Amino acid sequence: MRKPAAGAALAVPAWAWLLLFFVAPVGMVVWFSFGYKPGIFGTHANDILSFDRYVEAVSPTFFATFQNTLWVGILGTVLCFLIGAPVAYWMAFKVRPSRRGLLIALVLVPFWTNFLVRTIGWQVILAPEGWLSTVLQGIGVLDGPLALMYTRTAVVIGVVYNYLPLMILPLFVAFDRVGPALREASKDLGAGKLTTFLRVTLPLSQPGIIAGVLLVFIPLMGDYITATVLGGAQGNMVGQLVASQFQTAQNWALGSAMAVLLMLVIMLTIGIAAVLIWLVTMPFRSRNRLVLGPVTEAVPVDAATKTPVEVAS
Repeated sequence: MRKPAAGAALAVPAWAWLLLFFVAPVGMVVWFSFGYKPGIFGTHANDILSFDRYVEAVSPTFFATFQNTLWVGILGTVLCFLIGAPVAYWMAFKVRPSRRGLLIALVLVPFWTNFLVRTIGWQVILAPEGWLSTVLQGIGVLDGPLALMYTRTAVVIGVVYNYLPLMILPLFVAFDRVGPALREASKDLGAGKLTTFLRVTLPLSQPGIIAGVLLVFIPLMGDYITATVLGGAQGNMVGQLVASQFQTAQNWALGSAMAVLLMLVIMLTIGIAAVLIWLVTMPFRSRNRLVLGPVTEAVPVDAATKTPVEVAS
């Protein structure tokens, strides 16, 4: 009885932190979402509860922003994976262990700078009068100034840059845990590099892939700094709407409803993705079971009579 009690006591600070700084604020946001804005100078009131704010949040005026946010979130996460996976694979398998620490530090270098400053840096790079536009015009790639600022493409570039390290680090840890013995055994059995990666390395790295996708997709969907600095009107995201309702319009009820809907969209998207991945990988799991077959316990057999031999327990 003492050991479970001691273990539970060790978890009390974590549970208290979670309840105080996550469950309680989310509960307040959900509660506010059922209220309304009481007059010009009020922020919220909950004496009359209704779903009117949710109806307002999914109106055509805001629904297009939800679509754009989902598109940017999915595309940004996919691009982070496609760019981060080769980098993490190279760091884990092709780089000497003595140099991996330096490369990890280089991956973390962007986090030494404020998130807003990093995003403004891309505003300088993508500006029509910026150095990138000048170079592309100088070498003849463009006939006029670069026209990427305040577009959805600029937002995608910004979020990929800002969240790429969050994809590389979990993938690196997952790839690094796949020991060289397993990959060498796969090659000894006749598998090529691609087959070894698809049938050995990738399945064993699944926890790191899931962690990287979640670490990128969830904060990316709620990002409003990148969309504000690089997106303008064409790159609006739900995070901007939520911030504007709380800070500018002072309509906490509508902002809370938008925040709740955003959380539901994130959970629904993750659930659909999990189901699709499960359905796609089902044939491979079934084939592996058919090839391996059930594992049975070996029974001793008499060499002369070929009959089973009873073993005393």
